[in-house]
Amino acid sequence: MSLAQVHHISAAAGDESAEGRFTAVGRGVTAALLAELEPLFAYALPDGAPHRPTDAELRSLPQAFTYAVLSDGSRVVGRTAPARGESSAPVRFHTHAVHIPVGVPLPGDRLPVEAWRSPHWATVTPAGGASLSDPLGALPPGPAPVREGLDDFAVSRGPWLAAVLSDLRRASEEAAPAGGPVVLVERRSADVARWLGLAAVALPRESAERLTFTTYTRRPGSSALRVVGVAPEDAAGAREAGLRVHVCADRPPVEATGDVWARTAARVWRSRAPELFQEARGLPGDPFAAGPLAVVALCAGVGLGSEERAAAAGWAAERPYALDAKRVGQLVEALTSPGIDDRTGSEFDAVGRLFGALDGRCPASVTAPLAAMLVTEAVRGGNGSLELPRRDAFVGPEGEAIAGVLGPEILTELESGAGGSRPVARTVQLLRVARLLGMNTRDLLPDVATRLAPALLRATEAETERPEGPGPSGASKPPVAPAFAPALLELLDEQFDVRTALLGALDRIAPEDPGAVARFLERVALPFTGTQALPHLRMCAEAPGAMTTLGRDRTALWHRILRAAGLSPFAEPLVLRTAAGLVWEDRAPTVEEARLLLEAATSDAHRAAGTWSRLADAALGAPADAEEAEALAHALLRAFPQEIQGRERAALQLLALCRDLRTGAPEPGWADRVRTLRDRAAPLEPPVQERAFTALAGRLLAPDRPGAELYAFVRSDDADLIAAYDRAARTEPTRTRLRTQPAYAADCFTVWTAHPHVGPAWTTTAAALLEEVLRPAVRSMSAELVAEVEETVGRTGSSGRANAFRDWNRSRTLGRLGRRIVGRVRRG
Repeated sequence: MSLAQVHHISAAAGDESAEGRFTAVGRGVTAALLAELEPLFAYALPDGAPHRPTDAELRSLPQAFTYAVLSDGSRVVGRTAPARGESSAPVRFHTHAVHIPVGVPLPGDRLPVEAWRSPHWATVTPAGGASLSDPLGALPPGPAPVREGLDDFAVSRGPWLAAVLSDLRRASEEAAPAGGPVVLVERRSADVARWLGLAAVALPRESAERLTFTTYTRRPGSSALRVVGVAPEDAAGAREAGLRVHVCADRPPVEATGDVWARTAARVWRSRAPELFQEARGLPGDPFAAGPLAVVALCAGVGLGSEERAAAAGWAAERPYALDAKRVGQLVEALTSPGIDDRTGSEFDAVGRLFGALDGRCPASVTAPLAAMLVTEAVRGGNGSLELPRRDAFVGPEGEAIAGVLGPEILTELESGAGGSRPVARTVQLLRVARLLGMNTRDLLPDVATRLAPALLRATEAETERPEGPGPSGASKPPVAPAFAPALLELLDEQFDVRTALLGALDRIAPEDPGAVARFLERVALPFTGTQALPHLRMCAEAPGAMTTLGRDRTALWHRILRAAGLSPFAEPLVLRTAAGLVWEDRAPTVEEARLLLEAATSDAHRAAGTWSRLADAALGAPADAEEAEALAHALLRAFPQEIQGRERAALQLLALCRDLRTGAPEPGWADRVRTLRDRAAPLEPPVQERAFTALAGRLLAPDRPGAELYAFVRSDDADLIAAYDRAARTEPTRTRLRTQPAYAADCFTVWTAHPHVGPAWTTTAAALLEEVLRPAVRSMSAELVAEVEETVGRTGSSGRANAFRDWNRSRTLGRLGRRIVGRVRRG
């Protein structure tokens, strides 16, 4: 069908009183459409344009080639070009446009940009009106002239190519992107058209048809089109308007785009292979996925970057059926090319997935280069996340060749004593590759396992937060498997000898830090099947579930974990250490729990396991009112006389002495012994000191205390001990005894008035006890009881002391009493 044409001539440059007008309008173009078209044809001269240009200057002025969609869904393709005017208006701007109704394709099913170099665009209104040659329908058949020279243009714009194609792709989306048009800054408007030509070839047809544009405007911010071209002098204004600006006539950009499809398309254009775009569209997948285009580019010998190669490998791994044998071979050859030196971990991972997809589908001769590449990277690149080939991937010469190259490197690294600091994933990968290549590592396994076992624990602690809770298995967060777990489990499943050596090494170190082993096993479910006893590992594996079930019942937890070992403490004493570490971790048991531990095995077993230290901690850390701690201390000193030494021994001896002071007959000299043991046990635990001082004070306040011990205590003038004595004397039991037992009151009077010059601590305390404790007690007595106290003081002391009591009882001030007592003692 014949398309309607429109001609329009603008006002003269600089003549504000003149108006543009339509000089010819084809059939079917309504007045409403003309009103919509006129703003599209507006033209403003660039800065510095001459008022009366020469013919050459006139031809050099930019032309606005425009493609727009109108409000009714119809489209318009037109060109606005400067033309020679009359003498009063030397430059006029003539627009020749073609109106395309809704649903009507362009002649020859062309794209709009293909008409920008049509020879039939008119610069003057034809004498016959708008019925002359159609610039769209008169295009020659075959590849459109617009594609001529695009290869050279793409190469010349290489630094900007990927970024511009990325923005043009986004601009061609079905929903017009927000933020205004993409602005292409070129010195020549024809180069803007070439950019659109590049996009028309690279984009799918439906995307290219949505890409409305003009090659020249001076008002990009007010344009409703998706792509506009501007001259360099208007670039700053476009940036100020917040538009996406590409200054292709300036220095190349520094930052590369993250659009992998655009980067791949740019490499295709720079390789002068635009036919690959159509070839890629014949492959399944998203039209803007980088994978299909990268695949056909690699198969055609186009060099790509690492991300693009990864996209190709990943796409082919998901659709191995989409490529024929020839393309598969070409892709493998391109991916494994020895000239590539910029491979990344993501590329190797994608190649690993591709190998897994092709393995079994293709001959081994096709996949062997992929397998060799993966194994070489696993050894030399340190990529521990690679999916390794199956063991039979290297059969025959290929396997022998790669083993001959990599084998010595693997053995040297495994033998290295630096294995303790080597990442776990690295050691696991080396062991798996060694088996894959059929290498004999039997002699290395004991040392490798010994170094690997503690490294597993350290790596697990570093990768996962330690859970909160009472033990190694916290309930606040679910256990998270470390990154190396899948590869480790595959290694243990593949190699029985490695599993045996590693489980044995873990079992040996478990007693040293069973909590760490339990946390590791909670995250990595190691296989315990087989004939190995592994008592410590079994206990560590049992602990998390037992803690969840039994909660804080540590006695029940202790028994359950010990049963999980499958061995008694008599046969394997170290299970005591493992169980204690799991149940109590870094805390001390209670005294009752310590008695349970002590009775669970012989002293020899506890000595071998080292758990006697936990028992000592339990005794020394017990509260001051836990009397069982004294009996536990006595038992520990008898059971471990050689092991318990130094400060701990003195502290336990002090606890044992407390028991004798309370219930037995301690050996003479115990008052001094309390002070001696206290000094040896420094820094002494506060509960132990409180218990010892309380026991000593209670014994010294007893009616039957030996006088020599009391004398030694008083003469020590130890402020802390005397303060404890003072506190004990002020307790209610002592006050009650003073009020009800005249003999006891007489004895305390004698003691508290004796030795007035031994030292300030005792003198001050004794005077305070007389005034604040004994006097209220005596005043509460009946006259008969007071007389009995006085008589007892005289009978056990002297007549002078009886008189002193009588005076004290009548005195109101302690100072007067003190002076009298001193005088009578001196006279006596």
